[in-house]
Amino acid sequence: MFGDRLKLARKKAGYSLRGLSDALGGEVTAQAIGKYERGEMMPSSGVLARLTKVLGVSLEYLLSEQVEELEAVEFRKLSGTSASDRARVEAEVIDCLQRYLTVEEILDLDSGAWRAPRFGNRFLGREDEGEILAEDVRREWQLGIDPIPNMTSLLEDRGIKVLLIPLPGSVSGLTCLVRRPRQKIKVPVIVVNRNATLERRRLTLAHELAHRLIDDSSTVHHEKASNVFAGAFLVPRAHLVREIGKSRKAVGYQELIQLKRMYRVSASALLVRLRQIGVIDESTLAYAFQTFARGWRTNEPAPLEARDEEGRHEFPRRFERLCYRALAEGLISPGKASELLQQPLEMIEYGLRGPAGADADHRE
Repeated sequence: MFGDRLKLARKKAGYSLRGLSDALGGEVTAQAIGKYERGEMMPSSGVLARLTKVLGVSLEYLLSEQVEELEAVEFRKLSGTSASDRARVEAEVIDCLQRYLTVEEILDLDSGAWRAPRFGNRFLGREDEGEILAEDVRREWQLGIDPIPNMTSLLEDRGIKVLLIPLPGSVSGLTCLVRRPRQKIKVPVIVVNRNATLERRRLTLAHELAHRLIDDSSTVHHEKASNVFAGAFLVPRAHLVREIGKSRKAVGYQELIQLKRMYRVSASALLVRLRQIGVIDESTLAYAFQTFARGWRTNEPAPLEARDEEGRHEFPRRFERLCYRALAEGLISPGKASELLQQPLEMIEYGLRGPAGADADHRE
């Protein structure tokens, strides 16, 4: 396991065996590094420290046994995503999960207990069945037809690990399962790109949720069916028709902007959704993208996040909350909390004691 982590971290950093040896100042030969990666020998503590520094990973990442392997990794990506980008993303995901699963183990929580719909994975034979799947999930999770205020909180409440990580521009997100040593149940994880807009992040979360729910044996095009699911899950047909009417020959800019803020989706996705459920026809959709909606697919109008607040809304909070719980109960030290959360010790102290505690220290 250590060897696999080292190899992944090396690829993430863009080093060959010889390149990593050179970066270590020749202290370790390329042959020795190869033996580390094949599990034929282990580095000394001093070499381990140098490796973490040069590769930019934590000791927890290299040595922890919380994550054995990422399985069923599905990237939501553009065709230009490179193998090195993929390696960097997987290393980052493993690092985050090591810390996440460590604090859950400390608190004796069941990491694999995600509350999936009782009907299990659904076989789909047509793309439009993604709409029915979305309605069924909403019904079972008792969401009604109202817009979902926070997709991240919803999935975290359902037991899915949600990670918000800066990813290459070609990657919107990914979904995977985590295999843990001596554990039969695999942990579901959805990763979204912190650098993406809030509108795109929400769509990615819904899209990746679909991948968790559509049976692998389905004959349908999974990506297209997942897109249908995402649109239906975020913008329910019944609610949208109630707001905009059953049939429209035209829609205006301000009306669409208000609706996108209501459903917290991109304006272009909303237009596509109107066409999908038959509220507008193909010519109306085409006219919109040729006129007032031109450029919406690349430049979001009236974005939900201000430019200086990107990545701060609908942020995953559960991991941080668990760390402070373990700290408050004396199960971990402030130093361990700092290591897990990767935050300065002063921030950890402030997060535990608040401004009143900080003021008391100042008066002393």
